[in-house]
Amino acid sequence: MNQRVAYYDVAPDGMKIMMDMEKYTKKSTIKRATRELIKIRVSQINGCAFCIDMHTSDARKMGETEQRIYCLNAWNECTFYTLEEKVALELSEHITLIPTKRVPDDLYKRVCEYYDEKQYVDLVLIINQINNWNRISIAMGNTATEKQ
Repeated sequence: MNQRVAYYDVAPDGMKIMMDMEKYTKKSTIKRATRELIKIRVSQINGCAFCIDMHTSDARKMGETEQRIYCLNAWNECTFYTLEEKVALELSEHITLIPTKRVPDDLYKRVCEYYDEKQYVDLVLIINQINNWNRISIAMGNTATEKQ
């Protein structure tokens, strides 16, 4: 992986905060599959090849199907995502594209049909965390490389 800056070495305190948030999100009650789908979809929107590569690989390792991975950019047209996953993906898109999409009350209410208040907060944190990672990876020049 090429990097512009060895950011873990240059800013260890900042990166520790990022890693602590990562640990927190992994302890949430949000299903692991949903977390990975969110990470892939947000990374697609942001155009972060490094994170798309990482999270599609992680999703495959946990048993996610190729079909569900490949169709994430058209999730709302598919019948093989649960309604719970779909509302989480919709929230992910709205938060990632917040200047134009916002998070309208009707979306919040639909999210609350599947997730309690704590889980809503955790979803928001998971979505923001992958947005942060995407921006760090892109700004630092991380690239996806072919696996041998």
